[in-house]
Amino acid sequence: MRFGVTKVAAAFVCVWLGASLNASAQGINKRQARQQARIYQGIVSGSLTRGEARRLEAQEARIAALEARDRHTGGGLSVREHRQLERDLNRESRDIYRQKHDGQSR
Repeated sequence: MRFGVTKVAAAFVCVWLGASLNASAQGINKRQARQQARIYQGIVSGSLTRGEARRLEAQEARIAALEARDRHTGGGLSVREHRQLERDLNRESRDIYRQKHDGQSR
C-alpha cells in the first residue's frame, strides 16, 4: 500500500511540474509581449532614441531565438533553460527601464 501511495504522489508531482512549466512558458511569452510594448511606447513617446530602440529590439530578438531553439531541441523548456530565459528577460527589462529614463530623447 505504501508503495502505491508513493507512486501516486510521484505521478502527481510530475503532472504538477509539467503543468507549471507549461504555464511559466506562457508567462515568458507574455513577458516578451509586455517588453515589446514598453519598447514601442518608448519609441512613440520619444524617450528612446533610434539607437537605443534598435539595441533593445536586437536583444529581444536574441532572447526569442534562444527560446525557440530551447523549445525545439528538447520538447520544451527544461528548468535550467527557463531560469536562463528569466534571467535574460530580467536583464532586458532593466535595460529598457534605464534607456527610457536616461534623459536622452529623440
